[in-house]
Amino acid sequence: MVIVGVFILLAVFGSEIAPYRFDELIRGAARTPPSELYLFGTDTLGRDVFSRVLWGARDIIVLPTITTVLSVIFGTAIGLLIGYYGGVLDDVISRIMDSLLAIPALILALVMLGTIGPSPVGIIIVIVLLYTPIVARVVRSAALNVRSTGYIEAAKLRGESTLYILFREILPGVLPALIVEAALRFSYAIFLTASLGFLGLGVQPPSPDWGRMVNEARNSYAQTPWALWFPSAAIALLIIGVNLLSDGLRRIFRYEGGLG
Repeated sequence: MVIVGVFILLAVFGSEIAPYRFDELIRGAARTPPSELYLFGTDTLGRDVFSRVLWGARDIIVLPTITTVLSVIFGTAIGLLIGYYGGVLDDVISRIMDSLLAIPALILALVMLGTIGPSPVGIIIVIVLLYTPIVARVVRSAALNVRSTGYIEAAKLRGESTLYILFREILPGVLPALIVEAALRFSYAIFLTASLGFLGLGVQPPSPDWGRMVNEARNSYAQTPWALWFPSAAIALLIIGVNLLSDGLRRIFRYEGGLG
């Protein structure tokens, strides 16, 4: 939680505390190794790597956050509906979701972004389309377990509306699994966003995308290895932090009896 909190603070205040702008070329400082003046060194163009990492924290946090929230909203709605009604609706939507999930996420993302073009909106659309079916399957599975309980039947006998049953009776029962899945989706969204940036289909220049920073530094690794080390370490540390948060949430809900 602490690791994730630090990165969130960097996303909010990183541009304010960065000593340089992300695109500022420091005259005579190209390929400077890490020092007191340049904490993470400079790249081949003389840009301060520390400043670029701070500026880039916003995109690597904001985009996955938006995609996770939207995936959870859409996936929850779909999962509740098919889990509650079942039957033909469940069969048709489940087959469609299975077809999407059969294709590797990165390959599907590359094809879709290659078609609509790389942009923040495009990245959000692609990741939401990729992760909504996964969230829906988790919610559906949990909803099927909750649907068979006595208090759902009691709500039906009382004449409660479908919306009431879905959001007041079933949703609280699937919430623990949903929260854990949301944390896991956030982790995967960070990795996918960084991967797309590395492949040139992420946030486009001049924005300091961490994935693209790694790719750019790869070509000059012999001269400026630190330009690759620090954005790579930032990506890894953020993903580890989110995974630890997800694991902690899973243990909490399992201990409280919220997860099977």
